[in-house]
Amino acid sequence: MTNGSRQQWLGLLLLGAALALGLTISAAIGAGALTRIKLSHQTIEVKGYAEKLVTSDWAVWTGTFSVRAPALADGYRTLSDQRAKVTSFLESQGLSPKGVVMSAVAMVTEHPRDEKGKETDEVAGYHLTQHFSVSTGDVLLVDRLSRESSALLAEGIGLQSNAPAYYCTTLDDLKLAMLAQATKNARQRAEKLASGSGGRVGALASASQGVFQITPVHSTEVSDYGEYDTSTIEKAVKAVVTVEYSLR
Repeated sequence: MTNGSRQQWLGLLLLGAALALGLTISAAIGAGALTRIKLSHQTIEVKGYAEKLVTSDWAVWTGTFSVRAPALADGYRTLSDQRAKVTSFLESQGLSPKGVVMSAVAMVTEHPRDEKGKETDEVAGYHLTQHFSVSTGDVLLVDRLSRESSALLAEGIGLQSNAPAYYCTTLDDLKLAMLAQATKNARQRAEKLASGSGGRVGALASASQGVFQITPVHSTEVSDYGEYDTSTIEKAVKAVVTVEYSLR
């Protein structure tokens, strides 16, 4: 091979190598671009959680008392006496008269039944009932009243007491703070998951609020429509959010 041919052959070899290297570098750059484009469209969805213990600051307690009497006037007088005793009992326990609401008297005329079990037109007597409601911010007083009201039975009052209902009037303000906590918790969860795969959490893509669960402390009860426990003074308020972030 002459010197000219050798130089020509080396030139072609170097040109081929340069072209191969260029194609390899271009492929690598292209692959990197595709990876970034793909990652830019990836997201991660997590749930954020927040829980806070609260104490009820409002209580409602209701009940009824009733009498039966053959004569309407006698029944009403007896019911009036019972109402006075119920009111006196509530006030003696420290409840303000403004916190007690008495409903109108409900009356049912009672008729005897014939041998076939059908009501007759004859009047056997009257059943008079009055409903009362107690509302106050002194939740401990209501708790005590509901338990000690059985003392009225000893005075001949046919009292029927319902379970008190306990509420938290600051829930609206509390919900805003808990949503912020739940969103922060979601971000922490997303960063923990992303770091394990070598990614980084980017901007917020979407967020949705779940229902609030207000349950007794340590309860695991949940509902798709949300729980609102009114049976206990101490409650647990739980908030959940679903958040989607972009990945970088």
